Order: sequence, then C-alpha cells, then structure tokens
Amino acid sequence: MGKGFFQVPTAVNEPIKTYAPGTPERDAVLKTYKEMYKSKMDVPLYIGNEEIRTGDTITMHPPHDHQHDLGIFHLAKKEHVDKAIKVALEARTKWADLAWEQRAAVFLKAAELIAGPYRSRINAATMIGQSKTIFQAEIDSACELIDFLRFNVEYMAQIYEEQPESSEGVWNRLEYRPLEGFVYAITPFNFTAIAGNLPASAALMGNTVVWKPSDSQVYSAQVIMEVFQEAGVPPGVINMVMGDPVMITDTILAHPDFAGIHFTGSTSVFKGLWSKIGNNIDKYKTYPRIVGETGGKDFILAHPTAKAKQVATAISRGAFEFQGQKCSAASRAYIPQSLWEEVKKYVIEDVESFKMGSPEDMQNFITAVIHEGSFDKLAGYIDQAKKDADTEIIAGGNYDKSKGYFIEPTVIVTTNPKYETMCTELFGPVITIYVYEDIKWEETLKLVDETGIYALTGAILATDRYAAAQATRALENAAGNFYINDKPTGAVVGQQPFGGARASGTNDKAGSKLNLLRWISPRLIKETFVTPTDYRYPFMGK
Repeated sequence: MGKGFFQVPTAVNEPIKTYAPGTPERDAVLKTYKEMYKSKMDVPLYIGNEEIRTGDTITMHPPHDHQHDLGIFHLAKKEHVDKAIKVALEARTKWADLAWEQRAAVFLKAAELIAGPYRSRINAATMIGQSKTIFQAEIDSACELIDFLRFNVEYMAQIYEEQPESSEGVWNRLEYRPLEGFVYAITPFNFTAIAGNLPASAALMGNTVVWKPSDSQVYSAQVIMEVFQEAGVPPGVINMVMGDPVMITDTILAHPDFAGIHFTGSTSVFKGLWSKIGNNIDKYKTYPRIVGETGGKDFILAHPTAKAKQVATAISRGAFEFQGQKCSAASRAYIPQSLWEEVKKYVIEDVESFKMGSPEDMQNFITAVIHEGSFDKLAGYIDQAKKDADTEIIAGGNYDKSKGYFIEPTVIVTTNPKYETMCTELFGPVITIYVYEDIKWEETLKLVDETGIYALTGAILATDRYAAAQATRALENAAGNFYINDKPTGAVVGQQPFGGARASGTNDKAGSKLNLLRWISPRLIKETFVTPTDYRYPFMGK
C-alpha cells in the first residue's frame, strides 16, 4: 500500500450567502422549505447499519406553528442503547485502524455536501425545526458546520505533525491514538453545527460515538445523518439514539468502556453528568474525558467614551438574534448614565422596528422560542419584572403562544445590579440593563466580574484605549470569549475558538486544535538503534 506525508486542503471559512431578494439561494431555500414543511419526516434510531423504528414516537412541530405536524421520531429502549454501545465498540477497531487521511476524506466530503447539494435542505430543516431566520440558519447549519469539518481536518494534521525531539541513536515518536472505549455526545437544540460537530470531531480522531441529539433538534439532526451516510461514515462510527435522557445517560455512564463525553447544554445537567461519572469512576477502564460547554450570563459593558449607536446595535443584535437562544447571547448590560438616554432611544427604535413571525417570511428578524417550557419560563420572568418596584420594561414585554411560542424582544431596566434577571440565565429574547454612574467605572468592572456564576462571553465598548485595556485585565476570568467594540456573539471557527470557564464549562474551545486534543490518548514510542549490552556506566570506572 502506498504511503505519503499528506497535506490536507487548506481550510478557509465558508462564505456566507446573502439570500437577498432575487438570489438563487433564496429561491432554492424557500422551495425546499415549502417541500419539507408539507412532508412528514420519520426519524429512526441509527445503530450500526440499521434504521430502527421502535413505534414509540414523539411528534415534531415547528415552534412558530406548534399545531403543524412535521412527522415523528422514534424513542430508544434500554436494549437499543446497549446495542448502540456494542456496535460502537465493534466498529472501533476497524475505524481506528483506518489511515487518517481516509477519515479526513470522509468529513471533507461531508463539508462539500453541505456546501453544495445539502445546503438548502439543512438550512430549511433548521429554519423549520428550530425557528431560525435564514441568516441565522446559514451562519449555523451551513457555514459553521462546514467550517468545523474543514478546520478539524487541518487541526488533526497539525496535531499529527507535532513530534518530540530525538537524540543520537534514538528515534522518539508520538502516536495519537483514539480513546480506549467509546464517546458519548450530547448536543443542544440551538445550533445545528454543534449537533454535527460534537460527534464528528471525536469520530475524526478515530473514536466511535453514541450521539443523543436534543428532542427539539431531531428534525435537522436527521439531515446531518443523511450527510454523514452519503459522505461515507461507516456503520457504527456515529450512532444516533433518542429517548429518555436519564435512561440513555445512566446506561452509557454505567458501561466500563465509556471513555469520554462531549456535551453542550445546561450547567445543571452537566454538573449532574460529572457527578454520575465520579460515582462510577471505579467501573471504568480509563479516566473518561469530560468536555462541556454550558450556560452563560453574557454581558455588554459600555464605557462613557463608547458611541451610543454602536452600543445600541450591540444590544439589539447580541441580545435578540435567534431570540436570545445562543449560549453567547447578551442578557445583561451596564450603561453609563451619560450615555443612557441616547442608547435607550436607539434600542427602543430598534426593538419597535423588529418584525416577528415565521422564518419563511424573510423580512422577520424575530421568530419563536423553542418550546412551550421556554415560553412559560420567559413569560414568568417578564410578568415578575412588571410587578417589581426596582424594574421597568422599556420595550417589549408581551407574548403570545396561540399559534407559535412568540416572546416579544424585551428590555428590562433595573436599579438593582443583582436583580434576578441580571444573574440568572434566561435563554430568550430578554436583556436587563443597569445604568451606572460614570464615576463608578472601576466599581462597575468589579460588579460585572462578580455577578452570576458564569464566564462564557462578554463585550466592552470604549473609544478610550486605556479603558479597554483596563477592562480586559479586570475581566480576565469573566469570559472565555471577550470582545472589544463588538457584540459578544458570532464566534467563527478558526478565528474565535469558543468556550468559557466557571459554570460555563471546561473551556476546551470548540473550533480549535485544543478541542481535538481531548479525543486522543498519545503513546510515546522510543526506539533505540544500538541496544546497550553492559549495565555499567562510565562514572563507575576505577
């Protein structure tokens, strides 16, 4: 068999299409949207080379039209989870032994399929199932997932190239082995790209995976599996199961060959997973890798030298794109008294200009939140803010779930910097603003750092360079992704590796080489060419 030191194609970020009126991509995605909306999807379990339909099903509905029937997905029983683990372990040997360039080719092909023939389908699925506007779907399910797949291949090649020094007569080399066992991937509803990347990144490095997508994202998860199958991911490498999350998780975490978890979701769930893994530690053959990106209470901090219109735009985009359902979405802001009236005017103008409704109407900036549970929680916080003496709603504040789960983008202003919605993750189109006295800039820096348990993203807006530098230092641990003169959302693979610490996760930086390093177990091989035959060292001479 031929060998070579292969150079992978240079990864470049996928260009974002505009979907402006009259463009071919707009016509294509609207046509696909209509076709998919009228059809019924029947999503099976994918275990090895089988598509298993258990008959125990859940019906899927678009959040913006919750009476519409999109089809069903099938739920696993414990026996199916056991089978998925068995199949993953059986597939591991052959997959791990496959030459790395062959694994690379599979996922590079997946990227090209999404960039080309599957682009409209995966975007339309994300628009329908997760109520994303076409722009939010394009930057997520198309561009970001393509970028993950391409850049991960480049990062894998860079990792394999890193080798230790050798000395005279000795050759030292590192093998980058997959983990011993299987990986469990748990993915969220809010990003189709994350749903694809969490199982794919571990699989790229030679691991096999049991993947549980969110119930609220199965519609586009089905398209991801279609892409993986057409790209040539072998049976058993990525197995998709849906069902009772506690049963699935307990079954997987009790298995001795559980080798790692790749998770994006809530902080409370991740803490529970960590606890279960700890309680099961004596069962495992190896210490499992625990990688998680969890919650956030992301901030925008304006210095008195900031420009009001820029601050307002950072709030309008950072807080309300995709209905605030991004891990990085701005949900608290600190505005100086001297800028407040101007910022307030611009923010109210923006919010009042937003159009809200189905993502099929591309004039809409806002669509629905993901499900009724999210709707009810957000409505409760809005109602409480209407009652409390230390808060005022200056924009939005209404909601309606008669057709879809629509929450108006809502701006709360509070005189209490530790008010509940300044501290608690809401995951919706609600931002709370605290107006501080200009002379209390340094106190506000400390306040931003000490409010809440999270440390995912944050932004500082200032034209004073000393102030920007001061904030960068003071807020060193307050955000894993820190933005200067920008909104705190929109990380791009290869440019802004994403992740945070504190209660926001393990900060393993998805979209970088750092994340892939978590899915390998290096082996050092030292080969000596002329082997010693005498135990005596020179220092032992007479």
